[in-house]
Amino acid sequence: MTLKDWIFLSFLVMKCFVVINVEGMVQEKQDATIPVTTLSPPEGNTTFLGGTTWCVARPGAPQIDLQNALDWACGLGMADCRPIQAGGPCFEPDTLLSHASFAFNFYYQQNGNSDIACNFGGTAMLIQNNPSHEKCIYATSGPRSIEDMKSAASPFTKESLSIMWWKIAIILLLLSSGS
Repeated sequence: MTLKDWIFLSFLVMKCFVVINVEGMVQEKQDATIPVTTLSPPEGNTTFLGGTTWCVARPGAPQIDLQNALDWACGLGMADCRPIQAGGPCFEPDTLLSHASFAFNFYYQQNGNSDIACNFGGTAMLIQNNPSHEKCIYATSGPRSIEDMKSAASPFTKESLSIMWWKIAIILLLLSSGS
């Protein structure tokens, strides 16, 4: 085995050691951030009181106020308004009320579902019926279904990744010692 092979294997073994140690630190960090269950929901948070809620534009709100609130939500509010652009899944119906509803809800869901996040100068209101339609899916931050969680799960656990790195190191060590 050449010096180059030994250096390569040494780095590979160090990589395995670092992966295991970093994963341990990440696990400790995750354990340290587990929230403490409380008996009452946070102030202003309505998601936990009656299930999932959505924030939509209030019918009858003045058009100028709706437009200003929509402009703010898509601008400084940093709502993702691409779906309500022409050709997007939420462009139709092409109405100010519909577009504002989508943007208001996106902002509301991204900002803790608090009453203040669904105000928009009085042009918005909370509802408990999902306003999603056809291909236009309104965001939620409520409980996820088991299927959603399964599809989002990584195919590898931290333990399996560590074991995989060790197996690679051993195989390379065996291959290099045989030559």
